[in-house]
Amino acid sequence: MGDGRANNPNSHSNNSSSNKPEWLEQYDVIGKIGEGTYGLVFLAKVKSNRSKPIAIKKFKQSKDGDGVSPTAIREIMLLREISHENVVKLANVHINHADMSLYLAFDYAEHDLYEIIRHHRDKVNQAINPYTVKSLLWQLLNGLNYLHSNWIVHRDLKPSNILVMGDGEEQGVVKIADFGLARIYQAPLKPLSENGVVVTIWYRAPELLLGAKHYTSAVDMWAVGCIFAELLTLKPLFQGQEVKGTPNPFQLDQLDKIFKVLGHPTQEKWPMLVNLPHWQSDLQHIQGHKYETAGLHSVVHLSHKNPAYELLSQMLEYDPRKRLTAAQALEHDYFRMEPLPGCNALVPPQPGEKVVNYPTRPVDTSTDIVGTISLQPSQPVSSGNSVSGGNPGRNGWRNKSWQHSDAARCCTASSSTAADKKERIRNGDDWIPSTTEIEALLSFLI
Repeated sequence: MGDGRANNPNSHSNNSSSNKPEWLEQYDVIGKIGEGTYGLVFLAKVKSNRSKPIAIKKFKQSKDGDGVSPTAIREIMLLREISHENVVKLANVHINHADMSLYLAFDYAEHDLYEIIRHHRDKVNQAINPYTVKSLLWQLLNGLNYLHSNWIVHRDLKPSNILVMGDGEEQGVVKIADFGLARIYQAPLKPLSENGVVVTIWYRAPELLLGAKHYTSAVDMWAVGCIFAELLTLKPLFQGQEVKGTPNPFQLDQLDKIFKVLGHPTQEKWPMLVNLPHWQSDLQHIQGHKYETAGLHSVVHLSHKNPAYELLSQMLEYDPRKRLTAAQALEHDYFRMEPLPGCNALVPPQPGEKVVNYPTRPVDTSTDIVGTISLQPSQPVSSGNSVSGGNPGRNGWRNKSWQHSDAARCCTASSSTAADKKERIRNGDDWIPSTTEIEALLSFLI
């Protein structure tokens, strides 16, 4: 981010609102950098440390109730309890008492995998450096291993939710973001299907598409496999057309795209297949014809003996019980071969290697951070690109022994009322907190 962008005279319009909350005085808001169903993301600088860019995510309000969606509260809860160098770090939580809107502040990440892939595909027409691919994947798995070790399943991994730090001491560090759909899961597993459809369709595991009532962190590993393939080929691996507006998880076109690459799943390779609801009810659609599969190796242009192919294929096992875990993937031979992964994924360590200058995010200076934004009735709120930081060190992580903190475990509430609210959010109950409840819950969480 250049100084010219920070000094744009229009940027002051963002702070001109007469109902600006007091907490906003500590920031110079530069402009809007992102928007989605969840709300808006703004780029800002802390006045006391102008060299440090901050991303502030403002959640839209729901018209269905007096308050915000539990999605926002749930994301706050999880992010306040976890800490890892490859997971976004929640720096602060703010509330505008005028309209009870929530603002989450994160350290700013200049890039994400979606934009990196798009740059190589549409701008330079060149494959991503093998060192960069390996380093991005290793760091993603490292963060995911931390989450899964602490019983957190993300449930919405996709390139736009995988951030990469830009210039600075954390350059090239991956951050897993967007915890609006994340849940703490248990063993033995309880059903998670009542939370509705999860995971963006191109990265959705086959057990989800076939209506599994119980699923595990293996759904995240399928998504990572899809992301890995996209880093290699610069295009989505399974690019199906989603039938929107239905709670039915069955998506025929997406399954069709998967089967054309991997072939039909069989009960021999996936014994629990016949127990999945939509394998039975939609059998005539699924097995309507035999697939002439191209084969995964030909789609990603790798030989069967290539360690990258071996790792990818083990992430894309149909049977979730046979799918590699994040911990197992980190130990794969692919990561033990040159080039070794590093903590700065953007700068290859070899002398003479070309460094790609990825474009910075465009900034819209015309949008007011305080202005009212709201969702249409019954429209779901999902989290967006959080932007954060951490402190991984600079010496590479290949031989580092990670200490998984117990901080990500469920904490015991001192207040029975707040604890009850917390548990209801954690379980995905459809609860819209009131204005009073938001303040009470935030004071308890923060």
